[in-house]
Amino acid sequence: MALDRTDPEAEVAAAAKACSNWGRWGQDDVLGTLNFLTEAKRLEGAALIRRGESFSLSLPFDMNGPQKGWRRRTNPVHTMLDTGTDAALGNQGFPHGIGGADDVIAMPLQCSTQWDGLGHIFDHGLAWNGRRAEEVVTSEGDLVTGIEHMAAPIAGRGVLLDVGRAIGEDGELPDGFAITAEHLDATAEAQGVAVGRGDLVLVRTGQLARARRGDGWGDYAGGPAPGLSFTSAGWLHRSEIAGIATDTWGFEVRPNEFEHAFQPLHQVAIPHIGLLIGEMWDLDALAADCAADGRYEFWLTAAPLPVTGAVGSPVNPIAVK
Repeated sequence: MALDRTDPEAEVAAAAKACSNWGRWGQDDVLGTLNFLTEAKRLEGAALIRRGESFSLSLPFDMNGPQKGWRRRTNPVHTMLDTGTDAALGNQGFPHGIGGADDVIAMPLQCSTQWDGLGHIFDHGLAWNGRRAEEVVTSEGDLVTGIEHMAAPIAGRGVLLDVGRAIGEDGELPDGFAITAEHLDATAEAQGVAVGRGDLVLVRTGQLARARRGDGWGDYAGGPAPGLSFTSAGWLHRSEIAGIATDTWGFEVRPNEFEHAFQPLHQVAIPHIGLLIGEMWDLDALAADCAADGRYEFWLTAAPLPVTGAVGSPVNPIAVK
């Protein structure tokens, strides 16, 4: 698919029209492509468990995370409210020698391994399903498609597309590499796995592994990265997957494929396709296991925190093989 790299607005409009799911599940829909993840699909995913080995796909939530403060996105700040010292000194006022510890965490909901909710991105003032953005998300939060609606459905068949191993060098794609539909299909074929309706697809680029080997996170958060090409919008739509996540900060290739553009694939995928997007997922241990046993499908559960009205959420995804 050829892109006019000088006209992102026209390209976004064309892709949005071609890939729109508006009205597909009714005017009141709040789940988007999660509608594809049915009870039957969950049973299919559960049947994939053979060894019972589980993998957490989350980064640690701590001050050593990748964020650099862009748009007030900071790393988590963990603070103790009560400690063992307080208990030992008898400062807690509890009877018969009992003591305890309590803590609190302050963080943006999208500072580490997370889901983008349907209220996260708008296109020309319109949110998912054609609703007006100002009527969906206000200072009180997402009043319509808050992430809490997705707390139960996200469990089913997970599929890893390890594009880094399949077509990269030494298991990684270089920054700026645009993953096309052809790359996704070629990876699935090489791995002997099919991708279809209701699947939760994980795309490994290898960028996270590269960041780990460095002296720090560098430009991982917001800098150049491999990722999904804008031209993959059609694949995301016609494959009817329930959700997709990557091991990168921004899901799509960066720099973006247009002049003077910012995350144009998000602008199509979230408000028009209604697609659930995950970012900063740690896929390396799972990918190594998949490469070892040749099985790239598994049970995956990845419920967001049901924060009422939130437009995104931290998540600790668990893959079980």
